[in-house]
This record gives sequence, C-alpha cells and structure tokens, in this order.
Amino acid sequence: MEITAYSVKEKANVPVQNPEIVTLKNGRKAVQGTSPAGNKVFRILSNADAEALAKEIG
Repeated sequence: MEITAYSVKEKANVPVQNPEIVTLKNGRKAVQGTSPAGNKVFRILSNADAEALAKEIG
C-alpha cells in the first residue's frame, strides 16, 4: 500500500517516505513522513486506511 500526501512546497501529490502513524488530539489517525525532496508531508487517514497501514508498517 503506497501512501501519498500533498506537498505544499512541491504543489503535487508525492509518495510518503518513512511513514509514521500519529494520533491527533481528537483521536483521528494520520500519517507523517517526508517527500522524496525532503519536505515534511502529513495526511489524515480514514480508520480503514489507518488499520491497513498499521499492519504494513508493523
């Protein structure tokens, strides 16, 4: 499962490298990582995507 996120600096959807699942204050799950250019990217996930990514990352 390849996760993509929108990079504001690059103005395009980019693949997330070194993805890490984080939990927001309201309990939602999100993925945080870097783009291939080294910029920080962030994407809020659905519950199903968060569970699938958690199984893949480990």
